[in-house]
Amino acid sequence: MSTLETNSIGKYSGNNVSVDDSLNLKSYTTTQRDALTSSAGDTIYNTTTTKVEYYNGSSWVATGASSFAIEYLIIAGGGSGGGTAQTGSGGGGAGGYLNSYASETSGANSSTASTYTTYKDTNYTVTVGAGGASVSGSLTVGNQGNNSLFDFAVAIGGGAGGPSLRDGKGGGSGGGAGAQNSQTGGNGLSLQGKNGGGITTTGTPYAAGGGGGASADGGAATSSAGAGGNGLSSSITGSAVTRAGGGGGGNYNGAGASGGTGGGGAGGGNSSPHTGTAGTVNTGSGGGGCSNTAASGAGGSGIVILRYATADATISVGAGLTSSSATDGSDTVVTFTAGTGTVSFS
Repeated sequence: MSTLETNSIGKYSGNNVSVDDSLNLKSYTTTQRDALTSSAGDTIYNTTTTKVEYYNGSSWVATGASSFAIEYLIIAGGGSGGGTAQTGSGGGGAGGYLNSYASETSGANSSTASTYTTYKDTNYTVTVGAGGASVSGSLTVGNQGNNSLFDFAVAIGGGAGGPSLRDGKGGGSGGGAGAQNSQTGGNGLSLQGKNGGGITTTGTPYAAGGGGGASADGGAATSSAGAGGNGLSSSITGSAVTRAGGGGGGNYNGAGASGGTGGGGAGGGNSSPHTGTAGTVNTGSGGGGCSNTAASGAGGSGIVILRYATADATISVGAGLTSSSATDGSDTVVTFTAGTGTVSFS
């Protein structure tokens, strides 16, 4: 039988009761708590989670503030390379790169983004952006990648590579310019990515395209095609992975350029294959440019990764999203690889 011991309880008007000293709830570890025979309304202090908890009749619920911090890596879909006639087209830009994990670099080698304050019992939208689709044919502009997001944190899709005689397009990172004259690469977005490479010569053979931007500017084209900008590494999942490389430019009179590290697609050259290589799936990398009327490389799809203390919350993932969950130390890491939908936490 439980015993209530007290030195002083004061009763005021109505039903208010005052206790002169602090009230100390019975303490249990999570293991000890789960061994209890509990009734709805029972309240304890959990020394494992350092939270006051109550039993709602079916499970234990932590009291106190309903907000908690989430760290994230959000990468948009990469842009595709441009189309072309006989000259080389520009490589696609990498998708915008937002990183709030630890002290890691965010897009365009900028400072770490801020962590996200998240609330329980609230729906948040998650979208994984698709890469820009491949194109072919003379003077065909590539396709921009699609945005990825977690609630209001939005990474912008990578810019498309330019076709012959056209500039690269802007985006999270800019697409490379198409060959021949002094075209310019597309602009990257501040804090998300860098610019695509332009064309630095108008003299013979002027047949090469610029590289797509990423964490660094895409390579400029001369008589050689410009390489894609290199991507960035993150250990948000517990292992270091490099993602979001720019696509390499195509070249009609020589070899296509390499894609940037992290999954950027290589450009097509003057010998088979003339086609550009696609950016790697779930890296947000740009697709390679092409040559000789071949198809450009498609942009790689993006990714959304959320990381939070396991003790803080449990996630519920709605329909429409493809995801997986793992633990790293005391944290939960949820990786979304396709789709759009809502998530909530309890």
